[in-house]
Amino acid sequence: MENTLGDFLRSRRARILPEEVGLPSHGRRRVRGLRREEVAQLAGVSVDYYVRLEQGRGGSASDAVLDAVARVLRLDGVEAAHLRSLVRPPKAPAASAARVRGRQRVRPGTRLLLDLMTGVPAFVLGRRMDVLAWNALGDAVNGFSTRSDAGPDGLPNQARHAFLDPSAREYYGQWDAVAAETVAFLRRDAGLHPEDPELAALVGELSLRSAEFVRLWADHLVREKTHGVKQVNHPLVGGLDFGYETLGVNGSPEQLLVVYTAPADSPTAQKLALLASWTAPGAVAGGAGAVTEGAGTDGAAAEGAEAP
Repeated sequence: MENTLGDFLRSRRARILPEEVGLPSHGRRRVRGLRREEVAQLAGVSVDYYVRLEQGRGGSASDAVLDAVARVLRLDGVEAAHLRSLVRPPKAPAASAARVRGRQRVRPGTRLLLDLMTGVPAFVLGRRMDVLAWNALGDAVNGFSTRSDAGPDGLPNQARHAFLDPSAREYYGQWDAVAAETVAFLRRDAGLHPEDPELAALVGELSLRSAEFVRLWADHLVREKTHGVKQVNHPLVGGLDFGYETLGVNGSPEQLLVVYTAPADSPTAQKLALLASWTAPGAVAGGAGAVTEGAGTDGAAAEGAEAP
């Protein structure tokens, strides 16, 4: 039986050398990093208590103990929150559980906001890195409407694209960084939703089909998607250098608005203007994968609007 908590703690112990925390190395070690008894000593808990925690039997661990372990293992804020999620798995209310199992939807107001953002590529990222909706320029840059990485629900998926699309390594100028960020984001999602069968199926599919995903998944990296840079090798206009900002969608806590930016008059901005000029005016952004709350019976957005 998988012990995600134990694997996470062991991976974090392995990052820290004894001498970095003022402990003698005691000569040659079988494995890299701190021993369990050393973590227990530094955290001020008994060795037995810490061993039970690594074995997944520390559900009653206090905040003080978890804070001490996080301090010893030098966890950042996201990693510390992930540790708490693993020790005390979130109990989702029935309504939230139903949303996890059902089709993800984008509010009409969010859909309209995307359509009004004509000068920048933008899209809405949902659970499991599904792309829920996009604007015309977002599609022109990312090719959401023509990609072959859709899952069972018909939505493009950034994780499948990064690891299973043969063209992804050339498309992403820094594929290694994109791959690591993708896995770290999925790890965080898994900690927040340990009972999500669709996420488990996605991780299983990627594990079977990508050795790189297996290697990165075993590292137990955990990250939020906030901001950064993205280099893209576009098949029509060539290299694009973006900054990106990720904004939470109020009222839809599991959705993120991702916006690509480029300085005015930069080569990337000029290429974006060219792509925008090729975008047919009045085209419906979002494609067949976009599902909008309250959508009528006309158009692709209504397709699959009912949860299974």
